[in-house]
Parts: sequence; C-alpha cells; structure tokens
Amino acid sequence: MTDPRLLIDDLAQLVAFPTVSDRDLTDLAAWLSERFEALGFRVERFPDPAQPGKCGLVMTAGPERTDGSGIVLSGHMDVVPTEGQPWTSDPFVLTRRGDRVFGRGSADMKGFFAVVLQACARLKIRELKAPLVLVWTHDEELGCLGSAELAPKLVGRPLPRRCWIGEPTGFRVLRMHPGHVVAEIVVEGRAAHSARPRLGLNAIEGAAEVVREIRSLVDELDRDRGADDPSPRVPINVARIAADGAVNIVPDRCVITVGYRPPPGMTADFVHDRIVERIGSLRWAAPIRSRIVQATPSLLTPAGTDLAALFAADAAQDDDYRGMAPFATDGSNLATLGINPLVFGPGDIEVAHKADEFVEIGALVRAVDVAERVLRATCGVS
Repeated sequence: MTDPRLLIDDLAQLVAFPTVSDRDLTDLAAWLSERFEALGFRVERFPDPAQPGKCGLVMTAGPERTDGSGIVLSGHMDVVPTEGQPWTSDPFVLTRRGDRVFGRGSADMKGFFAVVLQACARLKIRELKAPLVLVWTHDEELGCLGSAELAPKLVGRPLPRRCWIGEPTGFRVLRMHPGHVVAEIVVEGRAAHSARPRLGLNAIEGAAEVVREIRSLVDELDRDRGADDPSPRVPINVARIAADGAVNIVPDRCVITVGYRPPPGMTADFVHDRIVERIGSLRWAAPIRSRIVQATPSLLTPAGTDLAALFAADAAQDDDYRGMAPFATDGSNLATLGINPLVFGPGDIEVAHKADEFVEIGALVRAVDVAERVLRATCGVS
C-alpha cells in the first residue's frame, strides 16, 4: 500500500530542483541516477554536446530481450518558467493545501517521476523477467529537443515495444497527438530615412501582408476540412514579429516566427508548402524566404495495444479527447525507434504551465498502484 508521505517527500525533493528549460539540470539528473541505481537500475547518461549541463538518462533493469517484451517509461526533467506568474507560494517549494500539492512540475511532470520511484520500490527489480527501461529527457518544453537528440543514439538497441509517456492526462489513455513545427519567415525591405519613407521599402509592412495571407490560409484549411470532418483542425500561431533598427529608419528586415501543429498523418511540409505558395503570390518588391527551423513529429500509435488494455481498468473516459492529446510529447520522437507510446498519467494538463500548478495527492497514490500493476504484468516480476 502506498504511503502518501513517502510519495510527497519524493515529489518535494523533485520540485526543489529548479529545472527550468534555460537552466542546468545536472543536479536533478544526479539525484535520479542515485535513487534508481539504489533500486537496481543500470544508469547511462547521454550529455547533449550542444548544451552543457543538459543530458538524457536511460536506466535499464532486467534481462536484454529482442522480442519487444517489457516496457519503456518516459518523462521529461525540465519545467516551464515561473517568472511573471502570480504564484501564491514559492513554485519550487512543494506546498500542501488540503488534498492538493502545489509546485512547478507537480503535474507536468515530476509527479510521474515520484510515482515511478515508489512503484519500483515495491518491486523486486533484480528479479525482472523482461526489460524495464526508463528514459528521462531534457528540453521537452522547448519542443521535445532532448528526445530528438537522444533517440538517434538508441537506434539499433533492443527496446520494449510498449512505451508509457507519463504526461498529465487525468488518466485518459491517449494514443495520438499533433506535431509542433516552427517556421521562420524573413521579409526583406530597403532602408531609408524615415523623413523620406517612400525611398525605402518597409519590411514590417511586408510582414503585415504575410500575416494576412497566413490568416487566410487558416480559413482555407478549415474550409478544406469541412464541417463534418472529425479530424482535428490545424492551429497556426503567428508567435513573434521582430525588426531591428531605430525609429527614424525604415526597417529593411523583419522576421516572423510561426508555429503550427499538424495532426497525425500530416507532414510538417504540408502546411509549410502552403505558406510558401502564398508568400510567392505576394507582389512584394524584395525577397521573402521561409524555412522550417524545428519540427516535432505527430504521434499515431495503433489502437488496441495490450498496454492500452492494461490501462483500461483505471482509464477515464472523455469523448472530448477521443484518444488525441492536444499537446506534443516525447512519444513521437521515441516512436521512431519502433515502439508504441501511449500518453497516460495523473494530473491535469489544464493546470500545467500556470501559476499554482498542482496535482491531487489521491491521483498520485492511484497512479502508483496502476504503475505497480502494469510493471508486474509487463516485466513478470513478483
């Protein structure tokens, strides 16, 4: 039986590491390594060569098997920033109020780390009959960068086909999610003195025309989809418009950053090609260029996997989701390794990234029981 005090103590220690994505996470990686090594896991650290202080962790227990048996559990070590948010308590000090605990990462997703620690502590890890692999990543919140960097290093390694991504879903079993693509559009202009603006070409004005075309594209994609089409919309967000220069100079360059989320089955290029086509139709007297700078693929795990069946007894039913997570996860990058991720976990994504992020203590306790049952079933441990 789960002792909530031990669970909350673990979560308090996890939350105390301020692993915001722009900071070092070496201390948390070391703490996790020590805890799981003590339980009997073999720990490998994969430093990110481009980012000192960032790494992925792969922890393995049980025999190596090539038949796909066992299970992979995965989560991300980083959290989103807290600056400027109206927290009513220190975001990096776990605070209990009634049946909830508050802190950055409590739901997204350090609560899952605490759950896995407690579940593994209840098993005889050294007696596993099938492999148990834990994959902990960095910079998921910046676009699943850590798993994108880590996955190629695991190509060719025998891994279980089952994969559990412990994001907060309110115990809904989600097998799909959209991708996330970032495109950068550069609008060129011609500088001039602001007293004679007609001698120049204002790149910001060109950017305004690009934004109008993107808005029109959103409407077009919705029309193409049709009112009765159950497939998800393609959200397109004009996130940033930036131009350098003094106020008395006509700007000669403007950069637009656009994000969009292609649903499962749609490539990153599909929307980008449409953007490029519309840019090409503009009568602008200077170059306009667009390129994809970051692309997290969508996730589409087949329906009816045996892991979904294992989750079924504890799964919440919600027709609004229909198996589709509204957010991207590391699962899409891990799926490139030939495994079948499902997204399932305690907590509510609606409170993630916000001030006073929280998770219900009862949900964490319930998740430990689920994790123990799933690990016993998939890894054949007593």
